[in-house]
Amino acid sequence: MALKITLDKGFIGEKPQTRANLRALGLKKIRQSVIKQDNAATRGQIHVVRHLITVEEVAGE
Repeated sequence: MALKITLDKGFIGEKPQTRANLRALGLKKIRQSVIKQDNAATRGQIHVVRHLITVEEVAGE
């Protein structure tokens, strides 16, 4: 199972931890999407930035 993560809002004015999590997820621009494996580490990062992103489940690796 994989997750498609899309950045919906900008991160100007966000805390450094939030910005670092977005960079770690590979998100730099608004409307950019990445595919990540569904595991505990990824879920933790998603939880920190949940107000800025949307997450969809996709069939994947």
